[in-house]
Amino acid sequence: MTIDRRFLVLGAPFILGACATRREELEVATPRFDPYYTAMYGEVPGEPFPVPAIDLSQVDERWWRREVPYRGREYPGTIVVDPTSRYAYLILEGGRAMRYGVGVGKEEGFNLTGIARIGRKAAWPRWTPTRDMIRREPERYGPVAGGLPPGPDNPLGPRALYLYRGDRDTLYRLHGTIEPWTIGTQVSSGCIRFMNQDIIDLFNRVPVGSTAIVLPSGTTVTS
Repeated sequence: MTIDRRFLVLGAPFILGACATRREELEVATPRFDPYYTAMYGEVPGEPFPVPAIDLSQVDERWWRREVPYRGREYPGTIVVDPTSRYAYLILEGGRAMRYGVGVGKEEGFNLTGIARIGRKAAWPRWTPTRDMIRREPERYGPVAGGLPPGPDNPLGPRALYLYRGDRDTLYRLHGTIEPWTIGTQVSSGCIRFMNQDIIDLFNRVPVGSTAIVLPSGTTVTS
């Protein structure tokens, strides 16, 4: 079968128009993000286990890391966790703070409140469910009661900051997550989860001994 040259000439605009439409539709369907944030949440090199880039289409931009004004009275270097608003703040100099979106306990009673300190820091920590977690959800946590080794499937992610009171481990942690789409929700068993790139950033900024304040339900930061 031969194709009439007149058909090709006359039909070309329609063929090209259809292709252009599909390209435009594809461009509209594909989210475009500020390169600053795609770099911030890109793959982290140099780690013993993979830390993949975060698909920012899965995390509302209000939970992305930002430096913001801060009007509280806490000293620079203090971490303030606001479970009600789903944010954690690292207080900086000059009335500023680094703000991170977080996931918090799925029931308010699971959340630690009050003042604690960072008693220990761990890169690629081991994870062991608490007795309370096993008691509440034996089918989920019973099989891993002995703990999980560090790695890409560990629920604590690549970093953890351990909250202490005095010399006692409160069993609450600030840590990464293998489920970044849960940031901004009540989903954890009481610990405070960050996107992996964010917990690495916070880990690098705060030393052991830093103060951490977890606000009670209904109390929020005004920034």
